[in-house]
Amino acid sequence: MNKDLTVGSPAKVIVGFTVPMFISVVFQQLYNIADSIIAGKYANGLAAVGASYPITMLFMSVAFGCQIGCSVVIGRNYGAKNYKAAKTCITTSLISGLVLSAALTAFGVIFSPQLMRLVNTPAEIFGDGNTYLRIYTGGFIFLFLYNIATGIFNSLGDSRTPLYLLIGSSVGNVALDALFTIVFGWGVPGVAWATFIAQGTACICALVILLRRLKKVYDGNDAVMFDKRALKEIGVISLPSVLQQSFVSVGNLFIQFLVNGYGPTVIEGYSAAVKLNTFAITVFSTVGNGISSFTAQNSGAGKPDRIRKGLMAGIVFALVIAGMFFGLYFFLPRTFVDLFMNEGSSAEAVDTGIEFLKTVAPFYFVICLKLACDGVFRGAEKMGLFMLSTFIDLALRVISAFVLSDIMGAAGIWNAWPASWVVGSFIAVFCCFNYLRKRIDGAAKAADI
Repeated sequence: MNKDLTVGSPAKVIVGFTVPMFISVVFQQLYNIADSIIAGKYANGLAAVGASYPITMLFMSVAFGCQIGCSVVIGRNYGAKNYKAAKTCITTSLISGLVLSAALTAFGVIFSPQLMRLVNTPAEIFGDGNTYLRIYTGGFIFLFLYNIATGIFNSLGDSRTPLYLLIGSSVGNVALDALFTIVFGWGVPGVAWATFIAQGTACICALVILLRRLKKVYDGNDAVMFDKRALKEIGVISLPSVLQQSFVSVGNLFIQFLVNGYGPTVIEGYSAAVKLNTFAITVFSTVGNGISSFTAQNSGAGKPDRIRKGLMAGIVFALVIAGMFFGLYFFLPRTFVDLFMNEGSSAEAVDTGIEFLKTVAPFYFVICLKLACDGVFRGAEKMGLFMLSTFIDLALRVISAFVLSDIMGAAGIWNAWPASWVVGSFIAVFCCFNYLRKRIDGAAKAADI
């Protein structure tokens, strides 16, 4: 169901629109965590899967960036009631996404060993890590197109369809994990194939639903299937988003390089904790994505004051979620880290995971502010501001990790997160509210003329 986000109470609209996205990403992250739990407990492969994780996130950064680009442009046209242009942008996104994802899939399958060596993967886990990465990237075309479809649904005000697809995919992935790994004993490859099949099925279902719904967007026969101008508009938003996501992923590669130097035990503990941390950050980012779609439609409709009110509602929502994750990770870290460990896991691995979580959890209240403001930047197509706060955040995290690890050992790496979050969030919040103030003042002056 397509929904107009330019009418109604901004707080009710943003929360009502974002809640299905929130539930959707919870299911997505739960099955990612289930992969790691099953890999750790039944395949002795948590370190192997964890070593390849920043590489898989680099591929995901391209998918997320393109999802943001198509969502913003389609949402702007949909909010402005330009349905013909919206349909053209949808089909252009799908066609260009198919070509790009096929190229990246081939690259990942061919060069997976070189990528694993790039992050200094220890020899004892290299084989399993490379196998997991090769199978994962083999299914990247499905993951990419699914993300594009999700971005399109969100731009049309429909956050429920992706939720239903994610629930089915998540349940299927966990079931296949258990079947392939516990019953069949396939080890790490079983975990990878379960993800491959679940993502492929979700992608096909999403595309079928989307193609059937295109007539509801615009039923005319004069809409262009592929338009270079539409592709350029999408690219203007997608490219900075891809670069931003890639910068983060490349930064994580550097950090993974540092972590890998401490051996499989620290890698195991870090892999468990970073999965849990990613769960929290992805949920905060989902609130930002909801704000982005809300901002895009209201920007197209010329309603800047609604954007400010929607942002405030989104921030309150994000802070409530941050409080939940803080309570769980700061006061019960061992409970969650132990989920990933098997009988052979060392106390050092568990302590590593606990130390990481207790270090970063108090600062969730800070980073959620940045991610909410990032949603406004993307939706308003202010990609320079978006890139500025994110690049400073990333640069500080990587530099701090290298400097502090020399002083504090592995603990120095974990302390790099809070330092970068504080600075990046301050810049994002200041720039966002300054931009909205100018936009609202400008609209008021125009109304007086």
